[in-house]
Amino acid sequence: MTISTRGATKAPAVLVLEDGRTFRGRAYGAVGETFGEAVFNTGMTGYQETLTDPSYHRQVVVMTAPHVGNTGVNDEDDESKKIWVAGYVVRDPSRVRSNWRSQRSLEDELVAQGVVGISGIDTRALTRHLRERGAMRVGIFSGAAVMDDAALLVKVQAAAQMKGANLSAEVATTDAYVVPAIGTKKFTVAAIDLGIKGMTPHRMAERGIEVHVLPATATADDVYAVNPDGVFLSNGPGDPATADLSVVKAVLERRTPLFGICFGNQLLGRSLGFGTYKLKYGHRGINQPVQDRTTGKVEVTAHNHGFAVDAPLDKVSDTPYGRAEVSHVCLNDNVVEGLRLLDQPAFSVQYHPEAAAGPHDAAYLFDRFVSLMEAERA
Repeated sequence: MTISTRGATKAPAVLVLEDGRTFRGRAYGAVGETFGEAVFNTGMTGYQETLTDPSYHRQVVVMTAPHVGNTGVNDEDDESKKIWVAGYVVRDPSRVRSNWRSQRSLEDELVAQGVVGISGIDTRALTRHLRERGAMRVGIFSGAAVMDDAALLVKVQAAAQMKGANLSAEVATTDAYVVPAIGTKKFTVAAIDLGIKGMTPHRMAERGIEVHVLPATATADDVYAVNPDGVFLSNGPGDPATADLSVVKAVLERRTPLFGICFGNQLLGRSLGFGTYKLKYGHRGINQPVQDRTTGKVEVTAHNHGFAVDAPLDKVSDTPYGRAEVSHVCLNDNVVEGLRLLDQPAFSVQYHPEAAAGPHDAAYLFDRFVSLMEAERA
């Protein structure tokens, strides 16, 4: 990625998809070029949390909400240490920021962190194209990087694909750290950082859990060195087919209470013997309807995933670790949104119950994790 420091909104820019479709607009953020997988996010708020979600590593995010940046950026709402998106696409960036918590503009933050973006394009047309054709490689070029469309297309088609990408170690912490329990400590949890968001250990800490966040490369010995009451598998980017399952299987063999979200759900599914597959365009936003089949309740949930678990919806499955069933399902397309083991304390969901930007319908899942640990301790 090549970068200049300012004057981005005046520079010409072009977005080129790998199938040759192009969109012309103005630079937004840093000026230069960037490549990634083009995906769209349907959230109308929470753009700062989206930008700093490690699960978006190597993805160019298209915002379907037309007006972005009106509340600016602050130092409290980041979900990680940096912006992870590979590029950013908006239709109408706000010319002013108006919020009492705002400390700087969104564009200033994009420039400061070297994120190349584009504005002024028809994001509805781009989103419809991705819904029809599927997520695909894309490049954004601005300033001196803009050249003949055919030459730009060659660059895009030479970029790496998301399928087969092993990315968790690129976004995870390299050193273990502890998030202390808020109030009285009740439990200890070993959380495997596969791209964890900052709000996730906070949600556990609120429930009296001391969270030991471990690198994605942690071994089973590393996990059990903290004497955990439970193990948590975080969200993260990349293809779950590339992941090492040895730690997950070790936890299942020892019957330690286990909770996974997003990428963690996919790893649990693969450990149980189910396959995973790439969705056509994925689920990304904060308005996805999911039914908890154990209660019948329908929740509005936050999502960010491009892969899903291939498990039967209509029956209980036998696995090497006991019986398992699909516990949650997306009401838009019947994608598996959760798994539950019936013979030991392990479950997972495909979405994000921590949902820092909302909604909070699924926050009860952290309480369900606590209940599993309480039952094992009793």
